[in-house]
Amino acid sequence: MKRHLIGALMALFLFPTFSAFSAPGEEELTPAQQEAVKKAVEEYLNQQRQAPPTFAAPPTQLPGEPPKETLGELSQPRTPDKKYGSTMQGSGALIYARPFVSSPKAIVGGYMDIEYFNRTNQGNSYFDQHRLVPFIYGDISDRVKFAAEIEFEHGTNDIKVEFASIDYLIQEPINLRAGILLLPLGKFNLLHDAPLRDLTERPLVDQRIIPSTLHQPGIGAYGTFYPTTLSKLDYEVYFINGFTNAFGGNGNPNANSNITVTNGIRSARSDNTSFDNNNGKAVVGRLAFSPLLGIEIGGSGFFGSYDPQSKRPLAIWALDWTFQRGPFEFIGESAWAYIRDNNLSQTGTPNGQPRRMQGYYLQLNYHFLPEWLIRLAPTHFKPEVSTFTAVARFEQMNLGQDLNDNTEAGKLGEWERWTFGLNFRPTEDTVFKTDFQYTPVGRNGNQRIHDTAFVASWATYF
Repeated sequence: MKRHLIGALMALFLFPTFSAFSAPGEEELTPAQQEAVKKAVEEYLNQQRQAPPTFAAPPTQLPGEPPKETLGELSQPRTPDKKYGSTMQGSGALIYARPFVSSPKAIVGGYMDIEYFNRTNQGNSYFDQHRLVPFIYGDISDRVKFAAEIEFEHGTNDIKVEFASIDYLIQEPINLRAGILLLPLGKFNLLHDAPLRDLTERPLVDQRIIPSTLHQPGIGAYGTFYPTTLSKLDYEVYFINGFTNAFGGNGNPNANSNITVTNGIRSARSDNTSFDNNNGKAVVGRLAFSPLLGIEIGGSGFFGSYDPQSKRPLAIWALDWTFQRGPFEFIGESAWAYIRDNNLSQTGTPNGQPRRMQGYYLQLNYHFLPEWLIRLAPTHFKPEVSTFTAVARFEQMNLGQDLNDNTEAGKLGEWERWTFGLNFRPTEDTVFKTDFQYTPVGRNGNQRIHDTAFVASWATYF
């Protein structure tokens, strides 16, 4: 092939030169020589057409991923194990378990969802295009990585940077990360994407006690260890601003905390993530142990001051678990919060707010795909990528745990809910969900309610 290539290149470059600049009377190439040049060029072009195409190498392996898995493979349908991140190496890598599309300078992906709610005690039914979230990932170098999420909510100008970090990879046991971080407080906050969830609404404990999506600017480290050939130990630890909206952030000495019996800790978040209402910094971390594939138990904690004088600490502890066996999955999370002196205003006056909160959820999933559907419509129901999931979730939450249950405030803090769902995934990246909720104990504003609801949603990665 090299001989034909050399001949073709010489013919292409030299033959026009000889023809255009030969002196008058000098001989041009003979017909036999011209035919030989033409044949060499045609043979070379035919070989080029038949040669297999070549592609650029895939992006560098992401931090904490299994050595044989690439970003291209992440865009393929995921197994149930991958969906919950139990096959990913390192809890710091959970945020990357999403599909991406490659471009010359970065990798772009994302997800969107649309939801429908019909509650018996909360007004009219409605559709909500809740989230459109583009992802951006960049391989800056072999050791420097960039990742970000930008969230558009409710189809309006409600826009925020949900996550943006710079990673410096050292070795698998230790890597550095800085930026706006998803806090490793429980596992759900790390795996909150709508296409990952099997039910439309997030658990109550992850709405009020661990108010997902919980993100703050900071710096820290993450990594993975392997105690045995079958087990692994993941960790993340970060120093961050902490909760910054408590007491309204306005310096009013008579203001009460924004941590309430009706809204939990959610209102103490700050969308202005560059602001901190005190000089103290908080610490948050998670440790997850997987003794073997399909089992993971995680423990996490948060500690930091929430008042402007840095004298009132807020502590949150969480326990999460994932058990998978065949088509069954049992997952859940429990969280406890202690907010020192939250029952007092800044001047020491009692304000009727709680100091303790607790909540949990238990969820059982069953994956299946009937054979008769495969035979009926094989292009829609594919055994390797399609699945139905039946879901049952029970959850309880008490945002006024240390208040007298006979008081109206104590009753407002109590929640209990059952949710039963059925969803269909044509591929692992797209899901159609239908859910029925029964809430025997809950609230609507300042009133306790007994509620039922039909909820549905569509969500997909792109």
